[in-house]
Parts: sequence; structure tokens; C-alpha cells
Amino acid sequence: MVKKIEHIGIAVKNLKQANEVYEKLLGGPPYKIESVESEGVNTSFFQTGESKIELLEASHPNSAIAKFIEKKGEGIHHIAFAVEDIKAEMERLKKEGFKIINEHPIKGADNQWVCFVHPKDTKGVLIELCQKIT
Repeated sequence: MVKKIEHIGIAVKNLKQANEVYEKLLGGPPYKIESVESEGVNTSFFQTGESKIELLEASHPNSAIAKFIEKKGEGIHHIAFAVEDIKAEMERLKKEGFKIINEHPIKGADNQWVCFVHPKDTKGVLIELCQKIT
């Protein structure tokens, strides 16, 4: 079951420049900057109340973020929802007819298990499910 919006992912061309903009906008620095090699991204996270903003920069030209920016430009890439049991939620959504992009949860940024729901099934919005790794 979905607990809350965990974060909104924003694709950016230059993480350093985007961090400077969001530091001014949100009044402070990111609490975490990291690379996720498996996804080909460099990320930074800003806390905004109970939710977060994740900035995503491509770490190589063939990554999903590089392709997204090439096609659509910088901007909102995905909305992530926190769930209690990602595997159970994946199965529930499959039974409801949603296409899950990942066969199994993968280790994502910010110490989370993640998977993605195809945007064709969600009115054009890429949905990420997240569960804290314990």
C-alpha cells in the first residue's frame, strides 16, 4: 500500500548548477549526493517537509536520464511513492494490469529498493515505488 509521496525526481543537465538553484530555492544544501552506477545517474536529495526532491544528472550518454533530457528537456522525470512492502505492491499492481518495468526491485539511491511502473499505464507519468532498505 502506498504510504506517501516519497520524492519527485527532476532530470537536470548539470547537477552542480541545479544544486545551486535548489539550494537558493529551498534554503539549504542537499542532504545527500551520490552516484548510482546501475542506473547511470548522479543524484542529489533535498528534504522538503516529509517529502524530498531528487535531482538526477546522467553519468553517461546512454542512460535513461540522458535519453529523457534529449527527448523532453530538463524537468520532472518521475514521482516516487513510499511503500511498506515493494514486492507485494509490485504483485498487486501487476494484478491490476499495470506494467512493471523491473522484474525485481533494484537498489536505488538514498538507501531504497525501487521499481518503476510504465508511464503508458499511468497517463504518461513514470511512477517509482520505494522501500527503505533495512
